[in-house]
Amino acid sequence: TEGPIGRGLFRFMIPIFLGQLLQQLYNMADAWVVGNFASNDAFAAVSLSSNVNMSVITFFAGIAVGGGVVISKYFGAQDEEKLRCAVHTNFLLGIVFSVFATLIGLFFVPILLGWLNTPDSVMVEARLYFGIYFAGVSTVIMYNICMNIMRAVGDSVHPLYYLIFSSVVNMILDLIFVAGFQWSAAGAAVATVIAQGLSVLLCMIRMVKDGGAATIHFKELRFNGSMIRQVITQGLPTGLQNSVISVANLVVQSNINTFGAFAISGQGAFAKLEGIAFLPIMSMSMALTTFVSQNLGAGKADRAKKGSMIGVAFGMAMAELVGICLFIWVPILLRIFVDVPEAIEFGTIHGRTVALFFFLLAFSNCATGVLRGVGKSIVPMFTMLICWCGIRVLYVTIAIRIIPVFRTISSAYPLTWTLSSIIFIVFLLRMDWEARV
Repeated sequence: TEGPIGRGLFRFMIPIFLGQLLQQLYNMADAWVVGNFASNDAFAAVSLSSNVNMSVITFFAGIAVGGGVVISKYFGAQDEEKLRCAVHTNFLLGIVFSVFATLIGLFFVPILLGWLNTPDSVMVEARLYFGIYFAGVSTVIMYNICMNIMRAVGDSVHPLYYLIFSSVVNMILDLIFVAGFQWSAAGAAVATVIAQGLSVLLCMIRMVKDGGAATIHFKELRFNGSMIRQVITQGLPTGLQNSVISVANLVVQSNINTFGAFAISGQGAFAKLEGIAFLPIMSMSMALTTFVSQNLGAGKADRAKKGSMIGVAFGMAMAELVGICLFIWVPILLRIFVDVPEAIEFGTIHGRTVALFFFLLAFSNCATGVLRGVGKSIVPMFTMLICWCGIRVLYVTIAIRIIPVFRTISSAYPLTWTLSSIIFIVFLLRMDWEARV
């Protein structure tokens, strides 16, 4: 809330960016090891994990983001009593979410794999992978909760340290379980759960011993009705938005699956590369939510507005730069994960259809971060549900029957990114910043 806007925003964003990079390398390590030391069916099973996992955990992760907005507001306003209450309420909600996510994943995902037209050759590996992953999904949920609490009070560094440690552990365990023990996709799932669990443990040790404004005292863990309402009000739209979009992407994935295991592998391999482009986008979006919320809490609307303009421009520029690089080198880069010509062909088609439109994806996500920080989380929820869910599913369902080629499915993404960007431009230009203080 003080000092040069650009410097403060980027200083806060850089640890988030590095953390997101490590998260992506975390996922890429699983894909690389499985792609090089297991079968194509095992790689296809791991490739399915992104959309399937997100359909379950993003709802709870969205609530965690809402909790971070509430905590940032009280931190910026220097209201210590409500800040402490918000921190403890969010932590306790994380425990509850972990139980629900585990139950939903274990019972629902096996059914979901059938709905997705998953090829029989991939099904065995997929069932085993997801069974292990969701048995330990509490580690993923609790890391998101702890990370959002720390970032909300300005600490984006310690979550980065813990992620560095767990990423190294994950890579070592991947090599041991998959390359060494030949556990295939199941080995990648076991490695992920163990490594993520260690990152949660480190977060909790920090928050219990000396977390500053994010310190946890177990005797103060109790539900506060008023605080839960605030967290749900801020986080539910984000959770619903993320979850429903993930379900929409599953519809898209089911159409990809009809093209066979090579299409799943090719698109899945590009998704790992695509994650690199998302790093500056998601990092800036997260930083903007905290920046805007803290500054509005401190009564500095003009500073929040200027920071938003800087952040959105940076996110768009960086995303497009990465997109151009991917467009040029995608056939070469895909070989990091898969060296099957048929899979590389599918991945190249998808990549060269979407990569040059990454600036639109960046704008929509950064605008979403700003609107969440302002407290208007309903706006991005409805925008994303209409564009990235309703229109995307409608387009794929109709278009693939008219033009039954793989590129038709890929075109759904730039189309819906364009529509959401137009809507966000209108809202941002008409928004009264002073009225939000």
